[in-house]
Amino acid sequence: MRVLGISGSLRRDSFNSGLLRAAADLLPSGVELEVFEGLKAIPPYDADDDVQPAPAPVAALREAIANADAVLIATPEYNASIPGVLKNALDWASRPHATNPLRGKPAAVVGASTGMFGAVWAQAETRKVLSTIGARVVDMELPVPEGDERFDADGTLRDDEVAERYGEVLDALVEAVEVRAAGLAARAA
Repeated sequence: MRVLGISGSLRRDSFNSGLLRAAADLLPSGVELEVFEGLKAIPPYDADDDVQPAPAPVAALREAIANADAVLIATPEYNASIPGVLKNALDWASRPHATNPLRGKPAAVVGASTGMFGAVWAQAETRKVLSTIGARVVDMELPVPEGDERFDADGTLRDDEVAERYGEVLDALVEAVEVRAAGLAARAA
């Protein structure tokens, strides 16, 4: 099973990128995490540019999503909402709407911030966008407030309570993949 991780932050020492690295250790055995590194290269969405072939960075994003069994997004909160680069990437991934690679794909959203609320609004907005696109969104959140106190200087998650709750979110994501696979197998039979 493969989970595609997308950090909504471009910052080198991002706590949200740290959350994705932590997921690699918390996912069950046999589940691989692949982190998408091309967010910064995705051009601003413009319907005039939404042609075939898609711009190379967009094609790479769509392919990475299509090849994954699930998507895990770690998002910071910018001005009480989703970072522009993440929303832009989701807009590109949502096209064409009826056959986009997120349609029916299990997805989970987590988030960290330096503030007291752990990016809860950004997580809610991201789940809403993913649902609108057609993803099967895990209805759980993982707010990680005061990220500077939860991660060490190397960006490693050092909070056992957060790690435990994160494990529950990841277990729910893996379960959603298994339920989807069983449903697809039943339809094919």
